[in-house]
Amino acid sequence: MPRPTAAQLAYGSCTVIFSTLAMLLLSQTSSGLGIAVITLSALALGLLVALTVPLPKRTPSTAASAPVVEERVPVQRETASVSASAAPQPVREPAGP
Repeated sequence: MPRPTAAQLAYGSCTVIFSTLAMLLLSQTSSGLGIAVITLSALALGLLVALTVPLPKRTPSTAASAPVVEERVPVQRETASVSASAAPQPVREPAGP
């Protein structure tokens, strides 16, 4: 079973809290059995809401179960160890006519 997202936790928790308060205020019960029934029904309602929150859609590339293998091509590099005395000299051409 996948872990619940932050949205699922938030919606479920808010549903439990607000539905418990609303049912307790509307029923005006003071017996222990009535409070227990209201609490359990609020928990069930919160669980239902948390499970019905839509999950983020997966893109086709992330839904693939096969691992993606990248092909690496080696790059030929020039050596950078050219000393100052071996540096190429500018070409000097004779002046024009």
